[in-house]
Amino acid sequence: MIQAIPMVSPQFISRISLRRDIVESFDNYPFSLPAVRMLDHLEMHPKITYLVGDNGSGKSTLLEAIAVSFGFNAEGGSKNFNFGTNSTHSDLYRYLRIAKGFRKPRTGYFLRAESFYNVASEIDKLDAEPLTAPRIIDGYGGVSLHHQSHGESFMTLMTQRFKGQGLYILDEPEAALSPQRQLAVLSRMHDLVQQGSQFIIATHSAILMAYPESSIYQFSQDGIAPVAYEDTEHFQVSRDFLASPQRMLRQLLRD
Repeated sequence: MIQAIPMVSPQFISRISLRRDIVESFDNYPFSLPAVRMLDHLEMHPKITYLVGDNGSGKSTLLEAIAVSFGFNAEGGSKNFNFGTNSTHSDLYRYLRIAKGFRKPRTGYFLRAESFYNVASEIDKLDAEPLTAPRIIDGYGGVSLHHQSHGESFMTLMTQRFKGQGLYILDEPEAALSPQRQLAVLSRMHDLVQQGSQFIIATHSAILMAYPESSIYQFSQDGIAPVAYEDTEHFQVSRDFLASPQRMLRQLLRD
């Protein structure tokens, strides 16, 4: 019997594995987090992979480790950024194995909502130096990100800086976005996916995680497991509240 030869994955990241054999103890953070303690490997969707779960479940910790392991700056930005204001990231990235496809991304970005201000400051700082290279901010539309609202600066990032055939790792991108802007981001993500890009996103947004061609992983006290969109807590709570807000408010606000 002739065995089929496995095809090399065309996606930029196809699998994330924890090198469990070199972890000294699963009693110490971040390995004590159930999502990390029970992690073997995760298959990444070639288009969009979502990491969802409650605060403190470990999704942002794992997302950060994936980004740093791939070569991004821990506070965010492209691979060309090399700055640090607070060294708060864990050593988890040292224990990950990233399976890559045969294609290399032409561009990429790691967005952390909590440190995007620092990225904007670093861009202004670098552009103020007397260099002959083109201004970095020109790749973001030419206007300082500090001269825009948080939501406007993120939309500028999506529409001006993000290009096709890119790898984009986003941590809670909905933080500064209205529901209408979240829909606009979803549309822009689709355009970039159609142009060969791949996304890995940690989010609480029931809107952003609605993209149909994707994988969703639920982080919980039981570890990490795939989940259907309609089975996520985010979808169910949003649906139930919008279906009958007065009933839910009476339950929430009763003595």
